[in-house]
Amino acid sequence: MNYRKALLLSVITIFSVTACETPDASSAQSPTALFSEPWNSGLDAAEADFQIQQIDPNTFAIRQSLHTTFEAPFLYLIFGTDKVILVDTGVEGVDLRSIVDQQIEAWLLANGQEKVSLIVAHSHAHGDHVGGDDGFSDRPDTVVVGHSPEDIAKFFNIDAWPVSTKAVDLGDRMVDILPTPGHHDSHIMIYDRTTDILFSGDTIYPGRIYFRCGNIAELKASIDRIADFSSTNNIRWVLGAHIEMTTEPGQSFQSEDRTRQNEHALELQPGIINDMHAALGAMIDAPRVESFDEFVLFPIPTDPRGKTPPDWCKADNASE
Repeated sequence: MNYRKALLLSVITIFSVTACETPDASSAQSPTALFSEPWNSGLDAAEADFQIQQIDPNTFAIRQSLHTTFEAPFLYLIFGTDKVILVDTGVEGVDLRSIVDQQIEAWLLANGQEKVSLIVAHSHAHGDHVGGDDGFSDRPDTVVVGHSPEDIAKFFNIDAWPVSTKAVDLGDRMVDILPTPGHHDSHIMIYDRTTDILFSGDTIYPGRIYFRCGNIAELKASIDRIADFSSTNNIRWVLGAHIEMTTEPGQSFQSEDRTRQNEHALELQPGIINDMHAALGAMIDAPRVESFDEFVLFPIPTDPRGKTPPDWCKADNASE
């Protein structure tokens, strides 16, 4: 999501077609099929830095508050009997370590265990996904996975990046590590075989899917592999790292909104994979900014200055 910081002013100024006016304060959030409560969305002045919701007794979603960052990323804790994976560490400046320690201590108590090893992994290496890493650098029985494709491939023993996948045993729980570059060279998704959830990072989520104009083939190849994977694995839900869409199809919030009303649900049906597959295939030869019901494909020129979406990739190609 670092793209957003560099492009924020130009996108807000010249591409407001995907943004809607802020609804009044009485508007409700989108109903959720997977979580017991609506997600905090900056409406409460006393909102905590993090909100935690349980998916099942061994799986937790954590949202960083819009009060601390307009990115409001979602992080995930996936417990096995031997290891727990923390997926992403959010934006720096808040105490994620204490939140994670408390959750792990509560889980150990509930399960009658003395310890569990922590793996701090990342969907990818943009700043809003690795910002809290330093808080875990001195934590006992913890490994913080590096940020490069080489680091990830080495840690998870992925033979051939990005076409190979790797099954990882957390202790009575298997997850699959799926390389998916396109948004970022280091991007991965994680499929949990217990919940049948695909944790999809910034490559599939209800929001703006950013990628360089020249990276569309790489992104499509990643989605091709995920579509193939989904044909032989029972994906029940797709959970990404942000919410940026409203409940109105095709409409997204302004990039730096610190309060959100009428947010789209975080969880997406697995059909979203085929929707993205088709959308990328239709624009493979001419990438452009285009809104769909539950996401916006947002290719970005190498240098966006002086170029105007939605067809600014044409100008990018002409200048190269």
